[in-house]
Amino acid sequence: MAITLPDSRGLSDDVMQALRVRALHAIESGFSQADVARVLGVAGETVSRWWTAYTTGGLDALPQDRTGRPVGTGRTLSDTQCAHLQQLLDTKSPADLGIAAPVWNRRAVRDLILKEYGLRMPIRTVGEYLRRWGYTAKKPSRHARKQDPDEVREWLEQTYPAIEKLARVERATIFWCDETGVAADAYPGYGYARAGERATIQVPDPHIRINMVSGISNTGEVRFMTYAGTMTAERFIAFLKQLLATVPGAIFVIVDSLSAHTTETVATWVQEHEERVAVFYLPRYSPELNPDEYLNNDLKGNVHDAGLPDTSKTLRSRVQRFMHKLLMLPKHVMSYFLHPKISYCSSD
Repeated sequence: MAITLPDSRGLSDDVMQALRVRALHAIESGFSQADVARVLGVAGETVSRWWTAYTTGGLDALPQDRTGRPVGTGRTLSDTQCAHLQQLLDTKSPADLGIAAPVWNRRAVRDLILKEYGLRMPIRTVGEYLRRWGYTAKKPSRHARKQDPDEVREWLEQTYPAIEKLARVERATIFWCDETGVAADAYPGYGYARAGERATIQVPDPHIRINMVSGISNTGEVRFMTYAGTMTAERFIAFLKQLLATVPGAIFVIVDSLSAHTTETVATWVQEHEERVAVFYLPRYSPELNPDEYLNNDLKGNVHDAGLPDTSKTLRSRVQRFMHKLLMLPKHVMSYFLHPKISYCSSD
């Protein structure tokens, strides 16, 4: 494997001075100037200039100036333009700026440069700029288009801090709750196969499915209940009863605005048990703000590791086994709160 040396124009002055001295030492030791230049990754003329200066006036006569084009010169965009583009990438979406793209990819940035400065830049060059600016390609986080940013901001800055403060006063445990479903034929992982061939997997009946409602606290507690069919007010109340039966003291439950959570039946039941339970609702269309969503992702990513189940009974057993394992892993549960979107409610 051939090693590519870094461009010496990007090296610091101290490193360059060390290279000059090593080059002179190598020539004095019998190496040719051409060999020294090749090993150090500099031009032969540069080594020759160093040697001439040294033999004429000693080390003090070594030239300190740089030859060749300085790093950064000849680039299409100025530093000011680069800073402006980065500010747009950090604060705006393509749609905000009239760019037809779902995320900031190289094509979208190319179109942005054309729109802002009238410059037509090759895709590869755009990629070089992004790399130089410190941007890397990542799988985008998702949020609903209907999400209200003002509602989210109010939740993060006012609503949740007030809930957290009240929980401390009342010594209540906050449980973040959500529902999910696991299908027997769903497998999100990858499989190896020969080049040019596809990995295959035998799947069971696509109608085999089990649903679950769960709740987690930022101290690692877990509660869950599996069920068939859809979530209803009665099922949600059954889960709340389970929480009251297994968690001492007051409980604050945070859920989304699913219709089963917001019915008058639920509101009446909660009011009847207000001495022990209160229910709060996340901003609409904001699942990424609920740490229990990350438990759901963990469940779906691991429940079928041993193969796809053939029956609903086996599927339910798999889900319950995974969840019972989580009961013994509070630190793992607490790791769901480390996601950047969830850090606002993590334990101190």
